[in-house]
Amino acid sequence: MGRVTERRKVIRIRDGAVSARPDTLVAEEPLEIRLNGKPLAITMRTPGDDFALAAGFLVSEGVLADRDDLRNIVYCAGATADGGNTYNVVDVQTAPGVVLPDITLERNVYTTSSCGLCGKASLDAVRTTARWPIADTPPVRLDPGLLAGLPDRLRAAQRVFDRTGGLHAAALFTEDGDLADVREDVGRHNAVDKLVGRALQDGRLPLSRSVLLVSGRASFELAQKAVMAGIPVLAAVSAPSSLAVDLATETGLTLVGFLRGSSMNVYAGADRVAQAG
Repeated sequence: MGRVTERRKVIRIRDGAVSARPDTLVAEEPLEIRLNGKPLAITMRTPGDDFALAAGFLVSEGVLADRDDLRNIVYCAGATADGGNTYNVVDVQTAPGVVLPDITLERNVYTTSSCGLCGKASLDAVRTTARWPIADTPPVRLDPGLLAGLPDRLRAAQRVFDRTGGLHAAALFTEDGDLADVREDVGRHNAVDKLVGRALQDGRLPLSRSVLLVSGRASFELAQKAVMAGIPVLAAVSAPSSLAVDLATETGLTLVGFLRGSSMNVYAGADRVAQAG
């Protein structure tokens, strides 16, 4: 299996002094996801948690909703011409009765910013496909001070980032602020998929009492993944996109951006944040 980090030679220049030294970089390799033996998608990811990544991706696509929907996930032997296993191809085997998407030569994803769909079509696709409406009963209520402390806790849990400085992270917190899980990846969407996929494998979906925190911006795709997992609160240390705000407003997702220090912007679902209404 591929390593999470790799070493490369770098020429270092500091105050005019030049030296050669090895540097630790985050690994990036392609992962092909097959569904019942048929190619479905390819994503660039940091190796590790590949089965959870594949499972979480299929949750966001509306294919999987419960661990009983999943029969097995395996690395594909013979992925290369000489029959070797690269550990870069996984096959997800679904249980009988699981409705499968149409598989074409192109990635069958209706929710990415590159898919060419207009905003209305993208919003409708998520709203009609989500298995669980965001229905936290009683509603999750978060103190701004609790939210403000989450980024530092996420940063402290980023083990690979400390060595490379090149990874995004996503974390699940309880409504009381306890860290439930954290994943790192070169792609922030992959980090979220790894969180959601692990929750599926553990039988913890929907994540209706959870807060999802991401280390970068809040794109439409990340908001969509939160909605598809039943997560009521998405917080990001950077800005959201306009379509992410639209999706949050339509689905009841609480969306917090620019979560830095004691300041934050609540773009949707302010009723869950005390004093924000």
